[in-house]
Amino acid sequence: MTSTENRLRSKAARLRKLEHQLYNAPPGGYSVIALAKLCGVNRRTIYRDLDTLDEAGVPIWEHNGKYGIDRNTYLATIRLNLHEAIALFFAARLLSHHSDEHNPHIVSALDQLAAGLPDQTIASHIARLASIVRQRPPNPHYVEILELLTRAWADRRMVRIRYRAPNREPTEREIAPYFLEVARTTPGVYVIGYDRLRDDLRTFKVERIEHAALLDEQFSIPEGFDPYEHLARSWEVMNEAEVAIHLRFSPQAAPRIRENRWHHSQKLIDNADGSCDLHLTIAGIREILGWVLSWGTEVEVIAPTELRDAVINHARQILAKYT
Repeated sequence: MTSTENRLRSKAARLRKLEHQLYNAPPGGYSVIALAKLCGVNRRTIYRDLDTLDEAGVPIWEHNGKYGIDRNTYLATIRLNLHEAIALFFAARLLSHHSDEHNPHIVSALDQLAAGLPDQTIASHIARLASIVRQRPPNPHYVEILELLTRAWADRRMVRIRYRAPNREPTEREIAPYFLEVARTTPGVYVIGYDRLRDDLRTFKVERIEHAALLDEQFSIPEGFDPYEHLARSWEVMNEAEVAIHLRFSPQAAPRIRENRWHHSQKLIDNADGSCDLHLTIAGIREILGWVLSWGTEVEVIAPTELRDAVINHARQILAKYT
């Protein structure tokens, strides 16, 4: 590699680092002195690199000598090989299943992915997914709430919400969004964070937020909070007291149970008659109840008693409805 090639590669790496720093700048932005220190170069180089990024179309803003990137108009650049593109297609397919309404940000993201992929087969299918989501009924209120929560999460700002839990009167809350999560089996986005009203960590479904307002007050996420650890025992998004689940699946259903890994805690035991026992340790029974019921007569709840009783109660109610 020639010295010219080395200089170009070094400059490209430096520009990527500067772009990354600007994108993740605090709300007030970074000064040139701070950027020079973060990137390990002098101020003159930073000024030249800022001009280079600006000419390349990076939406850099400047206010009172501080710099940052406008996240709302910033477009990231990625390069993928064929197999990475297929992995992205799978993710896009799941995204289209998850979105049960028209979300313009999902449509835009899929459109840009399709436009940026060289493989026309994959690109055409991702473009089709964008078209499918585009045809779904719009919900501008939901999109507005989600945008506000996303901004609050990114900028670490408190949010005032009016939240209506099922079959309850709405309550006013001030929350600090620590994490946004999507449910695995049913469409739904959840915000996990500190709830000032309850003085504790709570989980809120975004679709149930009737109103939201961004506050000027900022917050810090506790060092001990790890969202992935917090959700490690969840079946979906709830983090309740751990419970040991024991399910017995019929010989007819057992092959389908063996095909998948339903939860990282699972232990599967095969029985002589072709049935299988599934053991799980999860956070509560509320979220898994629907999944258990979906297997109908192909599953029996062995433990815990509260889950077994819940299934029996549902069975009795179904029988009463059809009697």
